[in-house]
Amino acid sequence: MSASTEARDRTTGQDTAPDSSAFHRPHYLPGVPALIEVPQTHLGELLETAAAFYTDRVALDFMGATLTYGELLAASERAAQVLREAGVGRGDRVALIMPNCPQHVAAVYGALRLGAVVAEHNPLAPAEELRAQLDHHGARVVIVWEKGVDKILAPGDQEADGLGGRTVFAVDLSAAMPARLRAALRLPVARARATRATFKATGLPAGVRSWDRETARARRLPSTWPTPQGQDLAVLLHTGGTTGTPKAAMLTHANLRANANQAIAWVPMLHEGGETFLALLPFFHAFGLTFNLLCAVQKAATQVMLPSFDVDAVMAAHRRRPATFFVGVPVMFERILRAARAAGVDLGTLRYGVCGAAPMPREVGAAWEEATGGFFVEGYGMTETSPIVAGTPMGASRRLGALGLPFPSTDVRVVDPEDPDPEHEVPDGEPGELLVRGPQVFAGYWRDEEATAAAMLPGGWLRTGDMVRREDSFLWMADRRRELILTGGFNVYPSQVEAAVRTLPGVAEVAVVGLPDGASGESVCAAVVLEPGARVTLEQVRSHAEAMLPRYALPRRLEVLEELPRSVIGKVLRREVREGLLAGSD
Repeated sequence: MSASTEARDRTTGQDTAPDSSAFHRPHYLPGVPALIEVPQTHLGELLETAAAFYTDRVALDFMGATLTYGELLAASERAAQVLREAGVGRGDRVALIMPNCPQHVAAVYGALRLGAVVAEHNPLAPAEELRAQLDHHGARVVIVWEKGVDKILAPGDQEADGLGGRTVFAVDLSAAMPARLRAALRLPVARARATRATFKATGLPAGVRSWDRETARARRLPSTWPTPQGQDLAVLLHTGGTTGTPKAAMLTHANLRANANQAIAWVPMLHEGGETFLALLPFFHAFGLTFNLLCAVQKAATQVMLPSFDVDAVMAAHRRRPATFFVGVPVMFERILRAARAAGVDLGTLRYGVCGAAPMPREVGAAWEEATGGFFVEGYGMTETSPIVAGTPMGASRRLGALGLPFPSTDVRVVDPEDPDPEHEVPDGEPGELLVRGPQVFAGYWRDEEATAAAMLPGGWLRTGDMVRREDSFLWMADRRRELILTGGFNVYPSQVEAAVRTLPGVAEVAVVGLPDGASGESVCAAVVLEPGARVTLEQVRSHAEAMLPRYALPRRLEVLEELPRSVIGKVLRREVREGLLAGSD
């Protein structure tokens, strides 16, 4: 069974067409539609259209080196030809293991143009995890940055045989840098050697091919090459960072094009051919993929990208090419604000910001809007929804701290998790599990029928596993079902406790988890990071929080940590906090 057929078969018989009568949308901004068009054509059209109308506009700025849209299209078509000559065809998986860089963008669009499936991977993931993912989806071609090649070799084998029969292309990140920076890397001084070591490997195993050399000399894929269709599988994204073993979510061309259209419709004030996106979220993450690789290209925006989040490099990039639009996580907003204040950098061009993955602290959001003179909005999504489900309006009708309103063409239900019938919702204001239906809902998990069946209900409804409440059409997070704390017969929602503790003076960050407590079930534990010089006691935490929380939800244990574990995009990992505390008590 081909990848595209497998994706179609998983949704056979499900009625996912939106019912227009269900799409009354109070609080939408003027100009935001209730329904969007769902293109049934391939994602490569986004780049082709941008290159046709904005040929000479800068598409990518990588540490000062630039590619125009015309040049990026040509690079992607050369990438497609290299992959074609390597034996890649329609439905074949092409694994990408690299940070954000121009080669990454060209490889994505090149593979998609062929009709291949892009399998994205975290380049900083452990070797064992990467090898297991490669074995699972069966990619025979891997494009990996030089520093990651060793991770995909069979253990103990640094020779060509360690490639496991795969064709492996190595990417030299320094090849995309400006000439002056490449020259600086060759200087015989300690700082240059240290910087070079972060970008380049000292040597590569036999059999590994140079992606940069082969794409530079390749011809472009013939325009007559058949294009994929909307229902064909486009991307595999690995999910499960906070929920256990990662799974590969299957996203079709139509899924991703629909979500890009939804996101662009949500911010109608963006100007085609006139925006500059600050692209800091990694492309292997769903938010980074959709907003930067797709939405930015659809709006013919310039993307200012870096291989990793370095706030000093962000300041230098913003001075060089001021950004107008930024999608990030709270810790990025906070650090950019702090660095801009210290360096005297004006953020006034950043008119629009989107925050995801975690709630934005109110004081950080207020400071961001004061510094930029613009708006930021919060969004909610998950890998399985391409990823965006809801967002707060970018205007006066928003509710800070909310997950937001369902996106255009997106239907939601809030139901009893023990009886998740979409036709029987819980009353407004009461917590329940969020169900989602829309054109952005994925085609299932790669070769995992059991997990797909557990996630999908009849009628195309996705069980998100997130507990939310709905008030006046807005969705508010209660928590993931797996992270609910059960104490003395009561449900305690960690995010509500965190919101109360976070406002205590001296607390910089907080994660709330449940720890075993005998017959009571679990006790509420607050793990905090304090401001420099601050001291906080459990009694102070409880006294401060009791005005906002019921007594059973008050923390019964306080742990002071130097830092909280975070995912690669900065999201606090409660599961790792809990595991660390349990390990420390053994």
